[in-house]
Amino acid sequence: MPIALKSLNILPAERTALMLGFAFHFCVLASYYLVRPLRDALGLEGGADQLQWLFSATFVVMLLMVPLYGALVSRLPATRFVPLIYRLIALSMLVFGLLIANHVAPVTVGQVFFVWISIYNLFIVTIFWSVLVDRFSNDQGRRLFGFIAAGGTLGTFIGPLLAATMAVRLGPMALTLAAAVLLEIAVRCYRALLRCTVSRSDNRSPDDQRLGGSMLAGITLILRSRYLLGLVAFMLLHTSAATLLYFEQGRIVAGSYADVASRTQFFALVDLLVSVLTLLFQLLLTAPLIRWVGVGGALVMLPLASVVAFSAMAMAPVPAAVALAQGLRRAVEFAFVRPAREVLWTVVSREEKYKAKNVIETLVYRGGDAASGWLSAGLTAVGAGFGLVALAILPVAGVWAGLCFWLARRQEQRAASTRMEEQHHEPH
Repeated sequence: MPIALKSLNILPAERTALMLGFAFHFCVLASYYLVRPLRDALGLEGGADQLQWLFSATFVVMLLMVPLYGALVSRLPATRFVPLIYRLIALSMLVFGLLIANHVAPVTVGQVFFVWISIYNLFIVTIFWSVLVDRFSNDQGRRLFGFIAAGGTLGTFIGPLLAATMAVRLGPMALTLAAAVLLEIAVRCYRALLRCTVSRSDNRSPDDQRLGGSMLAGITLILRSRYLLGLVAFMLLHTSAATLLYFEQGRIVAGSYADVASRTQFFALVDLLVSVLTLLFQLLLTAPLIRWVGVGGALVMLPLASVVAFSAMAMAPVPAAVALAQGLRRAVEFAFVRPAREVLWTVVSREEKYKAKNVIETLVYRGGDAASGWLSAGLTAVGAGFGLVALAILPVAGVWAGLCFWLARRQEQRAASTRMEEQHHEPH
C-alpha cells in the first residue's frame, strides 16, 4: 500500500479526500457484492432461458426510475438526495431479506429481487462516481482514481468472501442486513468528503444549491453533445458484450450446478477471483499505465479483453473457462477502463455529471442489456452457437477501439480548453 501511494504523487491537501473516497467506494461496492451472488442464484430459479425476460423487466423499470431520479436531482441539492437514495435502498434490502428468508413466493420474489438489485447497483455506483468527478479535477482523476477504485475493489473482495461463507451458514437475511449497514457507512463517508473538498464543476456554487432543470434534462443534454453521444455508444458496446458473455455464463453454470447454494458459491468465487486480480492491478499498475498509454490506451483494453473472453468461452464452455475468461475481462474493466472512463467525465458540467451520467450509466446500460438479452435468446432459438457470436465480435471490437481513441482526444481538448479559461480568469 505505501508503494502504491508513493507512485501517485499525492499532495498533503489531498490525503484526507483520497482516503475518504477509498472508504466510500469500499462501502458502496461491498454492499452490492454481498447480495450479487444471491441475485444471480435466485435469477436462475425460473430457468436460464428466462433471463432475457428479467433483463427486459429491468429495462422497463429503469425507464420509470430515471425520470423519478431526474425530478429528485432537480428539486433537492446533492447533500440531500445522495443520502436519501442510499438509505431508501438500504431499507429495501432489509425488506427483501425478510421475504427471501421466510420463503415468501420464492420464484416471484427472487425475480423481483434480481430486477431491483440490477437497478439499484447502477444507481449507487453512478452516484458515487458523479460525486467523485465533481470533487476531483482532471489531473487528480488521472493520478488518484485508480487508487480510489481500489477501495471499491477491496469491497468486491470482502463482499463475495462474506457471501461465500455466510450464504449457507447464516442465510439471506444476514447478507441483506450487512449490505444495508455498509450503505449507511457510505453516507457518512460522503458527508465527510464534502467537508474537505469543493465542487470542481463550479466553485462558486454552494453544495446545498439545487441543480434545477427538468426531470428529463439528462436526455436532452446527451442529445445536444457529440461527446456525450460518444459515451452512449461506448456504454452500449460495453454492456452488449458483457450481457452476451453473462448469458453464456448462465447457461454453462445452470447446466453444471443444480441448486441455489452451489451456484451462489460459484458466482461468489468468480467475484473473488476478479477482486484479487483487480486489486493487484489497481495498486501496482493503474496510475503508471494511464500515464504511459493515456486515457485512450486504457479504454481500448476493454474491447481487447472482450475478444479474449469470447474466444475462451467459445472454445471451452466449462465453469473453469467461465471463471478465467470473465475474471480477466472484468479485472481489466475495473482496474484500467473504469478509472479512465471516469476521467472522461471530469471535463463536463456539474449538471451533466449528475444527470446525463446517470442516464447513460443506468437507462442506456440496461437498454443495452435488454437488447443483447433478446439477441442472445434469438441466436439460441435459430441454433446459432456461441462460436458464431465470438467471430462477430471481432469487427465490432475494431469500431469500439476507434471510439475509445476519439473520446480520449475529445477529453484532452476539453481539458486544455478548461485550463485556458482558468488561466484567462486568474487575476493578473
